Amino acid sequence: MTHHLTPPISIEEAKKLQTGDKVLITGTIYTARDAAHARLMNEKEIPFDIEGSVIYYVGPTPARNGEVIGAAGPTSSYRMDELAVPLMEKGLRMMIGKGDRSETFREKMIENHAVYLIATGGAGALLASKIKKRTLIKYEELGPEAIYKLEVENFPCFVAYDVHGNNIFKRSHS
Repeated sequence: MTHHLTPPISIEEAKKLQTGDKVLITGTIYTARDAAHARLMNEKEIPFDIEGSVIYYVGPTPARNGEVIGAAGPTSSYRMDELAVPLMEKGLRMMIGKGDRSETFREKMIENHAVYLIATGGAGALLASKIKKRTLIKYEELGPEAIYKLEVENFPCFVAYDVHGNNIFKRSHS
């Protein structure tokens, strides 16, 4: 099944998603990797509205002249496992990355009605073409790992972990 979503994502929308479903996101998503996540833990306030938000784990390459962003493929997500939990507890609804995550992360994700999506690794140029605008939010000194607000159109992902406990990396093959 294909879902067209526009953040902020509600708990009800998250509950409709099933492992393996295709998701096309149009609207605002944010970038943050491990360095930005670690810094957010020391902030009194998150520098964007976290409720129902989507964070994309990406460190894009420099943009060429006239482009919004360089290649923007997903990074391995396991490094954010512990750091993502406090953000989910504050309302983070979706994370986009690549690769499997820890069992502890998955349990906390279910508890917080969050969903983990995967984007196709190696498709950074295609994913960049779905990003229409990029605005620096915080931590400019981190360069490509700073927090950016991205405006995306039909950004393609697949549900890896849903709120029902299903895991695309552990699907049975009958």
